[in-house]
Amino acid sequence: MARITGSWLSGPPVAPGTGGDDYAGSGLGLPREGAGSLPGMFRRVVAMLVDWLIAVGISALIAQGIPAASVNLGLWFVIGVAAVTLFGFTPGQYFLRIRVARVDADAPVGFLRALGRQVLLVFVIPALFTDADGRGMHDRATGTAVVRSR
Repeated sequence: MARITGSWLSGPPVAPGTGGDDYAGSGLGLPREGAGSLPGMFRRVVAMLVDWLIAVGISALIAQGIPAASVNLGLWFVIGVAAVTLFGFTPGQYFLRIRVARVDADAPVGFLRALGRQVLLVFVIPALFTDADGRGMHDRATGTAVVRSR
C-alpha cells in the first residue's frame, strides 16, 4: 500500500538498520557518532525550549502593555534567524552542543536559509515530521541539518 505522505517525506528507499552500514545521517554523508553526527530529537526540543525561555525573559523586560505572546514569538524568531545566520547555532543549541549546518556544502547557513528555517519552525508542525535521517521538513526544505558540534 502506498504512503499518502509521498516520497519527499519517506527518506531513502532502504530503511535504516536493514542494510549493512545504514544509520541516521548516512545518506547525507554524516558520521555515525561524534561531531557532525545527527543528535536525537530530545536535544533539539530542549534547545528550542531554552531559546523560548530566553525570549520570554527578554520580553518580560521590554513588554509593557504589549501582548506578551506576540513579543515572545517575535523575539524567538529574531534570535533564531540572527544567531543561526551569524554563528550557525542559537543560544539553546550552543548549550546543548548542537548547531545548524548545510548538507550540500561546507559553508555557513546564511541569512535566507536561516530565515526559511525559522519561518517554517513558527508553525511547529514541520519540525515534527522527520525523514529517515531524523531531519524535519524545515531542514529538508532549506538543505540544512542539526548536527552535534562536539
